[in-house]
Amino acid sequence: MTAGNETSGASYAAAGVDIEAGDRAVALMKERVARSRRPEVVDDASGFAGLFDASAFLRYKRPLLATSTDGVGTKVMLAQALGRHDTIGIDLVGMVVDDLVVCGAEPLFMTDYIACGKVVPERVAEIVGGVAEGCRLAGCALVGGETAEHPGAMGPDEYDLAGAGTGVVEASELLGPARVRAGDVVLGLASSGVHSNGYSLVRHVLRTAGLALDASLPELGRRLGDELLEPTRIYSLACLELTRRVEVHAFAHITGGGLAANLARSLPGTVDALLDRGSWTPPAIFEVIAGHGRVPAAEMDRTFNLGVGMCAVVAAEAADPALRLLREHGQDAWILGEIVPGSGQARFTS
Repeated sequence: MTAGNETSGASYAAAGVDIEAGDRAVALMKERVARSRRPEVVDDASGFAGLFDASAFLRYKRPLLATSTDGVGTKVMLAQALGRHDTIGIDLVGMVVDDLVVCGAEPLFMTDYIACGKVVPERVAEIVGGVAEGCRLAGCALVGGETAEHPGAMGPDEYDLAGAGTGVVEASELLGPARVRAGDVVLGLASSGVHSNGYSLVRHVLRTAGLALDASLPELGRRLGDELLEPTRIYSLACLELTRRVEVHAFAHITGGGLAANLARSLPGTVDALLDRGSWTPPAIFEVIAGHGRVPAAEMDRTFNLGVGMCAVVAAEAADPALRLLREHGQDAWILGEIVPGSGQARFTS
């Protein structure tokens, strides 16, 4: 390249990175992100960092910060196949904030990260709009994020996303195994479907059974793809209200590994959780997966939530008021089981 011909050489754009498209994406997402704002958020004029006013912690005697990070796995591949990108961000928030609330922490803020083969401003804005909506539903703020263009590493229509969240809990109010005791009651909170775990198995079943995402299955009452993209239910606000009103000892977010394995993480080694499988009916999508994929019951149990997205372990006398409160918050909840002396296992009685 000569001094008089500076445009003939390599450039970032020629390498596949469109800086102007990234700027347009930021402009498109700003209004949606603003909907998740909390009073403690402080503007950073440079935009390099998200700021949160920590003086909000002065009301705590001993504030503990909680942090969690996660993604949505291969569910993004279904969103890409269907060309629907507005709900996958809700899934991301659900996976992060509902891990935070397990210890009793109030989710405060999140950041997100999107990697894509090509920045399409409208698509990125849809994805981030979903993250912002999830944050609004969770009561936390989306304070920042990053969109990275990876041409050559990803196809132009491919993307992945991840996020991290921070919450706070008073040390004396920390929930978990140390509080759980024999005689407690286990409440089940209904999932909205598959949520964001097990999609590698879901996609395997789709391939081997020849099921198309646009198939209309009578048992679902809608297209298969619409059912599989149903966003993860966000429980944080209802769970936090529960901790303020009744005696809650522990929560368990039911994600990869299934109901029994995740609930066991919230139990001490001196008790077991006995769960009544007949206390709820799993959503039809799980019958579709098991039936068309000939997936054994044990494999379904350890892969999917099977209709239980969150568990609350409460004092026995708190069970009825807790159920009323959850239903007031639009959560379908029921008595799932009980805590008995044992060795730290969660198991089904039927």
